[in-house]
Amino acid sequence: MPWNIGILGAGPGVSALHLPVLGQLQELFTVVHIADSGSGRARALAERTGARCSTGEQDLLEDQRVDVVAICSPPAQHSRQILASVAAGKRAIFCEKPLATTRQEAEAVIEACRAAGAILMVGTNHLFDPAWGRARHRLVALEGRVQAVSVTLALPPNDRYHQLVAEGGPFQAARRDAPDVRDPAVSAGVLRQLLTGLAIHDLPAVRDIAPGIDEVVYARLVPPIGYLVGYRAGDVLVQLALTMLPDGPDALWRMAITTSHDRIEVDFPPAFVHAGSAAVRVRSVDGRWTSYRRQPVDGYVAEWRLLASLLEGDVPVEYDEVLADSHYAVDLANAAAARILEGAGQ
Repeated sequence: MPWNIGILGAGPGVSALHLPVLGQLQELFTVVHIADSGSGRARALAERTGARCSTGEQDLLEDQRVDVVAICSPPAQHSRQILASVAAGKRAIFCEKPLATTRQEAEAVIEACRAAGAILMVGTNHLFDPAWGRARHRLVALEGRVQAVSVTLALPPNDRYHQLVAEGGPFQAARRDAPDVRDPAVSAGVLRQLLTGLAIHDLPAVRDIAPGIDEVVYARLVPPIGYLVGYRAGDVLVQLALTMLPDGPDALWRMAITTSHDRIEVDFPPAFVHAGSAAVRVRSVDGRWTSYRRQPVDGYVAEWRLLASLLEGDVPVEYDEVLADSHYAVDLANAAAARILEGAGQ
């Protein structure tokens, strides 16, 4: 019998990503309920799947058919909705990243899920991408010492983030009442949201190979929407870079890992598309490049299949790893924001 899914949220991620994936996995999951926060989008999405629709979260949480709650709402709602799902007695929660926006929220969520025996999974699709698993295997097999990691994003416009800096809409001149990103406090807050909303895609994978955050060396917001953050994780140097431009380059989402033996580049597909796994290529010390064949399965399919395995009891819930990933992201966001404030005071 497939597990019944109730989805909190009806945005682009649900429409373009999760519903198509769940449609491919009908032997494992059935979407039975979709709720929005008042936008009205849930009705159209529910019609695609034959699911029930509602507004708010109460009806969905009280729906006895729902086994699994998929939380695809804005980040600030995640921890509260996880706790509400546990209180409603739901079997499992799939939460889009981030798990929480503070350490305290993350710890409360993990404690509640562990105490109730509720399955919890965070949808960090890049971590579950088969290509990342291949790259990680190469790092282990060759025993190369990681020296540097960079994650570079060049993305098209996204209203959610542009509204942080301009009330007039994407790339329009800020009105008098718009946040002033020249104010270090505002700039630090925007950077924190960008890191917990976008950099979060790759931070669990970065933590795999560069655990710990010893020092944020530099952190700055790059207008109109972007950031540049560099930090030390032991002997590993990590740089995170983002740019969003209306007429910018083709979408690029690349993680590059430099080791004592080679350089590994992992190019993830653009957001909101299903194009198979990421592409991996390796440059050896003699300068030759080797490209690995892409897999048809992407990280979105892999993460939902893993959730099915968790529900069947085939693999354990890694509460401690989920919490450690959340702490890593929150700590980095806080340290980067503090670095901006420190720089303003110098």
